[in-house]
Amino acid sequence: MLDIWVVVPTCLPLVRRRCHVCASERFRTNGKFRVNANHKLIDAWLLALCTECGETTKLTVLERMNVRSIRPELLDLLHSNDLGLTAELLQDPAVQRRNRIALDWDNAWRLDTGGSDHTDAEVIDVSVRFAARIPVRPTRLIAEGLGISRAEVDRLHTEGNLVSAVRLGGKLSGDFTFTLKR
Repeated sequence: MLDIWVVVPTCLPLVRRRCHVCASERFRTNGKFRVNANHKLIDAWLLALCTECGETTKLTVLERMNVRSIRPELLDLLHSNDLGLTAELLQDPAVQRRNRIALDWDNAWRLDTGGSDHTDAEVIDVSVRFAARIPVRPTRLIAEGLGISRAEVDRLHTEGNLVSAVRLGGKLSGDFTFTLKR
């Protein structure tokens, strides 16, 4: 039987970018946008606050775009400070590149195992799904889901009792499966 685990975000991640006031490297977003129109051109920024000094920085979302070229639904979401749009834009690689930011997902996600109990099963097949692009080490997910240490996961992998098509050593933000033989 295939178990499905889901990595779910619990809140918005912190933004990693250097503060020009206090040299901190973490900013917190709360979904507030600033939209500015100049005749037929529009700019939009996502506002973020420094976690140390509270200084505000603007992350560029739209820059000198013609108002008619923007979907009305997007403008409505910007004006209503939609949190879903905030989460989507923070994970957009183009927005990250343009603003030279990275995301800090520490303490911003949880693993939902569906309450499955693995104590008596001889072979466990698990499919891990990601609800958002959250980079996490697969060994950490497996250890947390099974309630064992990461060293135990590494030992099971080297003995051949834990098999996966993906490399378990690095970080991963895409779906994967693994099989555990006891």
